[in-house]
Order: sequence, then structure tokens, then C-alpha cells
Amino acid sequence: MAFHVEPPGRAAYGGLVRILLLLGLLSTLLASYAVPAVTADTPTTASSTVEAYAETFATPGIAAAVISDGDVDLIVRGRDGAGAAITPETRFRIASMSKSMTATAIMLLVQDGSVELDDRVIERLPEFTMADARYEHITIRQLLSHTSGLSLQTNDEFALPAPRTTRAVIAELRERRLVAEPGVRFEYHNTNYSLAARIVEIVSGQPLDDFLRERLFVPLGMHDSLSVDACDRTVDELAPGFSVVLGLAYVMPEMPGRCGGNGGVVSTLADMVQWLRFNQGTVGAALLERPLLDELHAVQPNAAPYGLGWQHLAPDGGDASGFVSHGGTLATFTGSMAFAPETGRAVVVLTNGVGSPGELAQNLIAESEGVPPKPYENPLGVANSILSVLAAVALTLLLVTALRAPRWAAGRRSARTPRLLLRLFPLILVIVAGLVIPLTPALLGGSVNWQYWVIDLWLFPLLDLLGAVLVLGGISALVSRIVALRRGHVLLRRGRQGASQPAEPVSRTLVSPEATGPREST
Repeated sequence: MAFHVEPPGRAAYGGLVRILLLLGLLSTLLASYAVPAVTADTPTTASSTVEAYAETFATPGIAAAVISDGDVDLIVRGRDGAGAAITPETRFRIASMSKSMTATAIMLLVQDGSVELDDRVIERLPEFTMADARYEHITIRQLLSHTSGLSLQTNDEFALPAPRTTRAVIAELRERRLVAEPGVRFEYHNTNYSLAARIVEIVSGQPLDDFLRERLFVPLGMHDSLSVDACDRTVDELAPGFSVVLGLAYVMPEMPGRCGGNGGVVSTLADMVQWLRFNQGTVGAALLERPLLDELHAVQPNAAPYGLGWQHLAPDGGDASGFVSHGGTLATFTGSMAFAPETGRAVVVLTNGVGSPGELAQNLIAESEGVPPKPYENPLGVANSILSVLAAVALTLLLVTALRAPRWAAGRRSARTPRLLLRLFPLILVIVAGLVIPLTPALLGGSVNWQYWVIDLWLFPLLDLLGAVLVLGGISALVSRIVALRRGHVLLRRGRQGASQPAEPVSRTLVSPEATGPREST
């Protein structure tokens, strides 16, 4: 599966950080422990803005571009997962920024007269069915604007093993239900775009990758771009990305996931500059009629601020007005892109690590407008610091508890069983807490998914570490106390049995002074 939601920024971590801060209060050690937010000095150039971001989030490789008044400023730094220097031709997974391309593919079919935005999905995709009659009323527009009624609450996109094709994604929906009437409410849900991609494939008779290459990428000069259905599919000349924990970046393969149509495009900085120029109307104007291009960027009914593969927001929800944007997040790649239709300004950021690229995009926009960029903050660094301290404290306390088990048991040999069970109950709670803590991201999303023990290896590995410490340490301490109690009871029983048995008789020998024969013992 893949973790790609739009847009992440600081908000994606906010709920988790608040929970971790609350957990931190339970430890007396944390009472005097403060983790300062990492900030950067005010940069004066685009390159220093990128460098400050890289230092804050420990991002190994970044490729960014700023388009202003027809000029393009390219900024590249760092390395890819194979150790090669980042260049404008380095390939990145662009995650949910792919949605803008799938939406454009649909709009090309609208221009061809093959479909209409308000066609019902079942009219173009007969294989689509759900265990909810309302699905028959979902339109293509509602897919692209995330107003279909599909929801993570009833369709867990992060379940493993992940389907590897758009057809498999649709097959999973047969037993699913909607959470709302189509067209009534907005909920960002990647599966909408897997359905849209499948419509492109069925109507055009081509795989999505072939359609995008033929109708968009090659005409726009995006020769290094392609699309895959599985988030972790190997691609030529694409090095793996990185996970980052406590400032340490390490190469990590991308997490398995369903990316067809919603997050599967692989591209380069040079190609993404062309993509932004196309959406600005300055490149490839003959490819798509202007009213159809404008419709892609327009806010849709009951979807504000979302359009069709774009949203009317500054990157990271910043205060730069007049921008249309979209971000993307996978487990090992993140990015953001935005442009202002009225001014011609545009920015794109591609990274091969976790972080908040929308903040960098926002700062690059601000700098291009002569506004001082804001300092960066890394809430995930704070969360990881708290998790590491909690894990260390828990490990120490549980280890001491296990080692002191004999002494603890010695003082409770005469206690009755119900009282002993109450004494052991806190350790049972520790074990249960350890099992649940790695599920925190799922719980914040309103579900319980035990697979997050695996998912957190990419997203929040220190959650798994803390959970493992609590589970294994709790079991060790619990078993140590139970064994010590049993030994104590055995010794106590033996002592009682010894005290209740009669003393051995004393052997006495009666000897007559005159006796000369054998002595008689009585």
C-alpha cells in the first residue's frame, strides 16, 4: 500500500504529535525534556531556501524550480538513493501530483467526445459495482472532485497486500459501501482516481501509461515521465528514496500500494516544469481547449477548494493568494507544485525523503515576490524525539521491574490470588498499550488496522519501536514476576510442610553394668 494523501504539510502530523505530547506527560523524565523546533535562518536566495529545508528535514535530495516572468530558476542539491548527484533529469515518484495528469487524460477524452464529465461511471465502466445501490449515481466529475461518497471508513486503501492494478482496485469495491450520497460531501480518497484511470483504459483501449505518453508526455516534451500502477514498482533510472528518523536518512524501498491513476507517475524536474507551463497555457496550447483546461482548475460543486486534480490553495495552505496547487506524499518521496493563473508564477518541488515540501514551495513563492520566507519547523522530528525518550524510559523501567521480580515476589508470598492478579494487572495494561500504540495513525483516521505494525516501518518506525519495547518488556517483566511468585510459593509450602511433621524419635541404648552379652537398644 502507499501512504499518499493530499496535502500533508504540518497538518498530517498534528493529531499524532498531540497524542505523543500527551503520552510524554506520563513520564517524569519528559517533564524537564524539551525538544526545540528546528528552524533555519532567514535565507536570501532560492538555493539557500532549499538548503535550509534540507537541513531541517534531513532530506537527501531535492529538485526545485521557480518560474517567474518567463524565467525558470532550477535548484538541485544532494543525492539520490544510488548516491548519484541530483540533476534536473533525476527521476522522482511524484505521488498524488499524478492526479492532475489523470484528470487531464479524462478531459482529453471529453474533448474527443468519448465521455462527458457528468456521465455516470457505470456507463463507462461496467465492471464497477458495489454493495450499495447509490454507487450507480456516481459521475466521473464526482470521482475527480472526491465527492463520490467513497471513504476510508468503508474502503481501507492501506490494507495489505495491496492490489497491483486498477482492475484489482475496482474488484475490491464489490463488497464496499459509500458513506454519503454521491455529490454531497468532499472526502479525499485515492481510489476515486484509480476508477478514473480505469475509465481512461477502457474508453481508450490503452493502458494509462501508454495513453499519457502518447497524448500528454511526448507532445509536451516530457520524455522521462511514465506511469505505474503499483507504488513500489521498479522503474529504470529511478533510485529508491529515503526514510528519515531523528535526522538520519537511510535508503528504503517504497511501500507497496495502489498507485494506478492516483499516485503512480514518475517524472523529473525538467518534465514537471513543462507540466506547469502546460497548465499555465504557455506550452502545448493545442493539446487541450482552454475552457477544458480552465475547468480542471475550477472549484467543483461541494468540493471546495478542490477542482479536478488541482485545488485552489497555496501550497501547504499558505497565505499566497491566487494559486492553484497540489502536493504528493509517498513513504519515501514527497513533492508539491503550484501556479498562479493571473501572474504566471509557478513552483515545483520534488524530494526523495519525508518532510513538508509544501512549506518549501510556499517559501520559494514568497521569495520570488520579495517576501521573507518563514522558518521551517519539523513536527515529525519532535514526535520522533518524544518517541525515542518514551522507548528509553519504558525499556529502563521494565528491565528494572524484571530484575527486581524476586524481591517483589518475596514480599507477597502470603498474598491471596485476587490481590496478586491486581498487582500484575498494570503490566498487562503495558502489553496492551504496546500492541495499540503502533495503530495510532489508523486510529486518527477512525479505524483499527493491525497492519500498521508493518506500515509504520515506513511511516513512523519509532512507534513500532516503542510498541515492541512495551510488548516485549511487559511480557518479560510479567513472566519474571509470575516465575518469582511460583518459586516463592514452592519454598513457602516446603517450609510449612517441614514445620508440621513430628520430630524423629531419639535412639536410646540401655546398658546394664553387669551385662556381658549384646546391648539392647530401645
